[in-house]
Amino acid sequence: MQNIIDSYKTITQASKERLFKDRGSKFYGYAFPVSNEEEIKGKIELLKKQHYNARHWCYAWQLGKNYDHYRANDDGEPSNSAGMPIYGQLQSFNVTNVLVVVVRYFGGTKLGVGGLIKAYKNGAKLALENSNIIDKTINEEFLIKFEYPEMNTVMRIIKDEKISIINQKLELNCEFIISIRKKEAEKVFEIFDNTYKVAIKIIAE
Repeated sequence: MQNIIDSYKTITQASKERLFKDRGSKFYGYAFPVSNEEEIKGKIELLKKQHYNARHWCYAWQLGKNYDHYRANDDGEPSNSAGMPIYGQLQSFNVTNVLVVVVRYFGGTKLGVGGLIKAYKNGAKLALENSNIIDKTINEEFLIKFEYPEMNTVMRIIKDEKISIINQKLELNCEFIISIRKKEAEKVFEIFDNTYKVAIKIIAE
């Protein structure tokens, strides 16, 4: 149970624009909290309208509480010189549900692949450094059913285990939807499952 990972890092709001300059080229870095690919597409389109004279809009994103879905895009820069350095900063800051975009205005001097990697990395780093990064827990939800006379027993368990009630129906037949941190879920399930006249089942996502 100790090895269960039940938290992740993300950002609370869009970062302020951050600028990195190298030999005339300007790299504007942005970080956004996102939850799906449609939202990502919308953020990129807005930046393209805002920076309509820019040369490249390179980006990387990571989605999922388990950090299992990501993409990096060089947007016309040499292969792996932009998107992957940006993605590397998402990994370095260990954040998910985040989009980072670095917008480039070409300054007339080619930077070479090494220079581009450095510039896009720094643009992404500046954006993430200026973001409010928080920890969020991964919770599981359960439905518990019981009759009203068992209320005291159920409430005592909820208090002892510090369980959050997110919905409740208090009638002769009572129902609670409870939220439990993932690493505590198995233990709490067993407590309720072994409690007389109380039924519990997991609510699938």
